[in-house]
Amino acid sequence: MAHGVAATIMGEADPAEAAARLWEVPVRVDWAAAASQCAWAWAHARALVLAPAVRALVLLSLAMTVMILAEKLFVCAVCLAVRALRLGPERRYRWEPMAGGGGGDEEAGDAAADGCKYPAVLVQIPMYNEREVYKLSIGAACALEWPAERLVIQVLDDSTDPVVKDLVEMECQRWKSKGVNIKYEVRGNRKGYKAGALKEGLKHDYVKDCEYIAMFDADFQPDSDFLMRTIPFLVHNPEIALVQARWKFVNSDECLLTRFQEMSLDYHFKYEQEAGSAVYSFFGFNGAFIVPSYTQNSRTAGVWRIAAIDDSGGWKDRTTVEDMDLAVRAMLQGWKFVYVGDIKVKSELPSTFKAYRFQQHRWSCGPANLFKKMMVEILRNKKVSLWSKIHLWYDFFFVGKVAAHTVTFIYYCFAIPVSVLLPEIQIPLWGVVYIPTCITLLKALGTPSSFHLVILWVLFENVMSLHRIKAAVSGLLDAGGRVNEWVVTEKLGDANKTKPGTNGSDAVKVIDVKLTEPLVPKLVKKQTRFWERYHCSELFVGTCIILCGFYDVLYTNKGYYIFLFLQGTAFLVVGFGYVGTVPPCTA
Repeated sequence: MAHGVAATIMGEADPAEAAARLWEVPVRVDWAAAASQCAWAWAHARALVLAPAVRALVLLSLAMTVMILAEKLFVCAVCLAVRALRLGPERRYRWEPMAGGGGGDEEAGDAAADGCKYPAVLVQIPMYNEREVYKLSIGAACALEWPAERLVIQVLDDSTDPVVKDLVEMECQRWKSKGVNIKYEVRGNRKGYKAGALKEGLKHDYVKDCEYIAMFDADFQPDSDFLMRTIPFLVHNPEIALVQARWKFVNSDECLLTRFQEMSLDYHFKYEQEAGSAVYSFFGFNGAFIVPSYTQNSRTAGVWRIAAIDDSGGWKDRTTVEDMDLAVRAMLQGWKFVYVGDIKVKSELPSTFKAYRFQQHRWSCGPANLFKKMMVEILRNKKVSLWSKIHLWYDFFFVGKVAAHTVTFIYYCFAIPVSVLLPEIQIPLWGVVYIPTCITLLKALGTPSSFHLVILWVLFENVMSLHRIKAAVSGLLDAGGRVNEWVVTEKLGDANKTKPGTNGSDAVKVIDVKLTEPLVPKLVKKQTRFWERYHCSELFVGTCIILCGFYDVLYTNKGYYIFLFLQGTAFLVVGFGYVGTVPPCTA
């Protein structure tokens, strides 16, 4: 019919008029048939591609969830055994109090005759524009109990802000005038970031006589007896490379964000570090200082043996977790580590979401990138047992640094919501409820006082898994511009705790110089765009999860909607920026 009409039109005399009339021919579309074909194509695509893919993700996630549960049960069992049998580090290693430092009474003199003498110790404090907290670590380091002639404090200042550099140098001069052997060191560039600064600091002549290094980030404050309690482990046990202390958080009650961090890190220190040390296996060393992984890679509050650092190849800047890199290489050389949970070092948690997000990116991307660069080296190493290699590969890197991030996001934030749209995908109850509940309860043992926040904590951890999995994947693939990005975690110190009415006189007393220009230039208000003000990825994921929850209520009735509504809301809350504190205004 249409062909006949077209032939009649084309038979007309005027070709242009004929062509115009051709476009006016009515065309009927069978929308019902088209919809039927689309439904058929979707059904076949779902059955042949989507459903098998989601089912494979669910099975993989369930397997990794079981791995994580087994690891948590093992860690808790070891810790319970250590506490029940009282197998503290003092019983596993030789420990005697230091002597020979010129005691006051006769007993001290006798102890000095029989005991060891004080070794030379270097205290390193790397800094970068630490305006709010530089006094804390310098003051705490200068107050350490140790013979003055056997202690060197080294402030490694990479600050780019000239005002901050002047403040730090003046603080060092102030302590130097009191008789403290403190050195202020600067570099011409920031090559290697913290690892580069630490490596450069070891090249000075006055370091050659030192046997041990205690390292502290700018916000860490050790107690005065820190060296007295840690150094004896190294003196009496030549096989030990590192003595690690525990972090104590001074601002854990500042907001929900810091409470959540405390819950995660307390489990890491009280259980993971304790278990790893007890079974003579590897654990990430912290930077108080002696930081993704979360499990966390901790970053400070310990003492290194310089000989172990040299034997392991020294500091390297190939990743953003220079401390973990060194610890893995030391472990492969046969060195041991001891964790002493009774020694606590005060530190500050990031209280703004921006600072916490950058920190978690570094702690997640760095270990994954390190695993990629060291996997062959670990396999070829001949100085450690096969068990140690398996532990590094499986328990530390795979389960702790890859599986934990992967299963959290893919399973709880993708597979479970998508399974609502696919009735043929059935997740067993033990995989949805029982095992996740057991894992959560085991991790909550680290901070019993915050047990009432467990549900909120789990929801927030699921939100953060979005950033952690992106960071871990970029680290494994060594892709993206942020693999080796080093963003110093913002520290607020006491700036956001200053009460109204205080004049900040303590900060002003240090600046006793004539200024040619204002410390804080006049701020120009900048209009922020939507994607800069809010976190679009969290908003997108949260919206999708909530829509899946409504679909479950209206159609599938799998019963997941309660979790989906809660988890989606958590994503939205974070996406709109309602988490953490707001940095104090500098104007």
